Amino acid sequence: MCHRLGCQTTETYEEYVSRENSTASSVSTVSLLSLKMGYWDLPEGTDCIGKTWITTKLGTALGLVGSAYHIVAFQPDSALVALQRATNTTVTMATMGAIFGMATCLSAQAREAPDDPLNYFIGGCASGIFLGARTHSAMTGTSACLGLGTLAFFTKVGKMEGWKIAGPPEL
Repeated sequence: MCHRLGCQTTETYEEYVSRENSTASSVSTVSLLSLKMGYWDLPEGTDCIGKTWITTKLGTALGLVGSAYHIVAFQPDSALVALQRATNTTVTMATMGAIFGMATCLSAQAREAPDDPLNYFIGGCASGIFLGARTHSAMTGTSACLGLGTLAFFTKVGKMEGWKIAGPPEL
């Protein structure tokens, strides 16, 4: 009950903590639900910016992990060299993710075949071509185009057909 001199409450400390925790858990539940929406949740050929953002974040994460392993395996001479290596690798992988996401989505729109695995081959190949250009090597670009394109193609086919690489056995 509130009046001019202030508020008096009969709420105990435990009730206050319980009320605050329930509010915080509902906020964190909303945050978790928004985080769960991933690449496969968006329809193919739609929201190219959103799909590109997701693949860019994934490429960035893979680049950071890969560069960390590289720095541990091949010790640099100084902290500056380590930072340059990590930045180089991370930016390259993030760019490859962005190219994959955008090329896959745009090819799905242009070809008017959103669920065709060929779109994924095109995206993987485009990322491989970028890698070849980055390393100034046509052989690297060709190999990466074919390798990443094939990997992406079979990833989409596996997703469409329900392939499982790991998990509990079906009885």
